[in-house]
Amino acid sequence: MKRPCQSIKISIITVVLNGEETIQNTIDSVLVQTYQNIEYIIIDGSSTDGTIGVVKSYGDKITKFVSEPDKGLYDAMNKGIDMATGDIIGILNSDDFYIDNDVIERVVKEFKNRGVDSVYADLVYISSSNINKVVRYFDSGQFKPSLLSYGLMPAHPTFFVKKIFYDKYGKFCVDFKNAADFDLLVRFIYINKITYSYIDKVIVKMRLGGASTSFSSMWTNNIEILRACKANGVKTNIFKILLRYVLKFRSSFKKIN
Repeated sequence: MKRPCQSIKISIITVVLNGEETIQNTIDSVLVQTYQNIEYIIIDGSSTDGTIGVVKSYGDKITKFVSEPDKGLYDAMNKGIDMATGDIIGILNSDDFYIDNDVIERVVKEFKNRGVDSVYADLVYISSSNINKVVRYFDSGQFKPSLLSYGLMPAHPTFFVKKIFYDKYGKFCVDFKNAADFDLLVRFIYINKITYSYIDKVIVKMRLGGASTSFSSMWTNNIEILRACKANGVKTNIFKILLRYVLKFRSSFKKIN
């Protein structure tokens, strides 16, 4: 495979709080990427377990590392975005990892070949106790802007976007506990109509049990999605948003089978 021009700089941001058990997988999946022009930023929210020690063990392989209190997940992401100097930004949380070592090569190639503002792909949810066991498939290929009214969006850990759009249209809104990523994609894709391209491949594995996959957060997430739609002029209602679970299940079942 002809490698894409590596003059394009990619910033990858990982945010973590007490992620000692999983962050090594995350870091390793970034550091083994064949694409070389990567800036890797880790934002830690003052972990009290062994997370800081794990990160520091990588030395200068981590481009930038900050450990300090924050106002939550999205505030930490915003700190990373402010620190980023890359042309394109991707966010990989500490429960997630790239599926193989040429993920970033494929992403950069898609940006160059399609001339788009953003790129996304598929994701699989895996068992927290067995990273080789796929529990559910997240098919981002079904996405189109009209589906935002159902609360459907591309898998955020697979979403890469040019940094300029964070500067133009804003970062994550910290008023949201769970749905700031949805709100951001509504602003980028629905309101400001940035262009996008889909890679028909799984590029990220996500452990079940994180903040975005726990059952305790589902209702809060639904209410926040409803609020984000209303704030951005997307016409919807709670019944349409609940219907997304049916649509997501059908898509996941089709892909796995």
